[in-house]
Amino acid sequence: MRILVATDAWHPQVNGVVRTLTKLADAATSLDVEFSFLTPQSFRTFAMPSYRDVRLAMPRPARIARLIEEARPDSIHIATEGPIGLMVRRYCLQRGLPFTTSFHTRFPEYVRARVPVPESLIWRALRRFHGVSRAVMAATPALARELGERGFGNVVLWPRGVDTNLFHPRAIDLCLPAPVFLCVGRVAVEKNLDAFLGLDLPGTKLIVGDGPARASLEQAYPDAIFLGERHGEALAEIYAAADVFVFPSRTDTFGLVLLEALASGLPVAAFPVKGPRDVLGEAPVGVLDEDLRGACLAALDISRQACVEFAANHTWEASARAFVNSISAAGAVLPRAAEQPRFVA
Repeated sequence: MRILVATDAWHPQVNGVVRTLTKLADAATSLDVEFSFLTPQSFRTFAMPSYRDVRLAMPRPARIARLIEEARPDSIHIATEGPIGLMVRRYCLQRGLPFTTSFHTRFPEYVRARVPVPESLIWRALRRFHGVSRAVMAATPALARELGERGFGNVVLWPRGVDTNLFHPRAIDLCLPAPVFLCVGRVAVEKNLDAFLGLDLPGTKLIVGDGPARASLEQAYPDAIFLGERHGEALAEIYAAADVFVFPSRTDTFGLVLLEALASGLPVAAFPVKGPRDVLGEAPVGVLDEDLRGACLAALDISRQACVEFAANHTWEASARAFVNSISAAGAVLPRAAEQPRFVA
């Protein structure tokens, strides 16, 4: 089976969407499924206003059609609601082709953090975008329920996973004052990093990641250490060397970094909001509290082995299987290539 994924988020961006899609494709090979990606790398791009590290594509309908037809997919999945996602959606609707979508990002909250636009308008646009999808994939049961309550139809569960071969406990010393409170992710306003950096905590506050808010936060919190982006083994070693993973975001739909931290033996401290609450559930692997400082200190007493055992139940193979099964169950497999309508210039 060949699945074409249309995404506006792709390398060299570093975020949960890119990591999810990359790991999904890797894991799906064991299921005899081949992924291809339609990404901004195929088009001219421009820097996103207020976030210049993210570049948005300028896709033309004719090139979108040509790239899709050259890929000869058995199924089309639209991962993002950006320019590429919109154009691929248009292509499918014009030709009567089924497709699936996924809901990764709480755009209403993200946009509100930057521009005074009513959330209701953005939710309306998102409902319209996903309304014609055969299946809208959500990462957690709570997010699936919320989307249903907001008028989204055909919502299905697509759980996430973690690479335990990369993220696991090991003896690493960063030579920093202990305890080390770590936060990994985009350094941007929607991540609510002030809530963490402003805490009175012993030891060291460590930030891994980059983004538009980094310069201002470094200036405002000189006692914190900002390492910038880290990947692969270098990132895994930092996880393993820390003592508590702090997740101050109130808007993330899931947070892959939570599973990466837990697999590394790192307990979580976070606010009691949907993202971390959905990942941790009732498991004794983190502390969720509106008193984030109290949560950070209490997390120091959590068993690191319990965190590792919890993360071991979340595999990318299971995630890939759920993704493929949802496509089949939704009837989102395209007609045979010979029967598909062809692009006419």
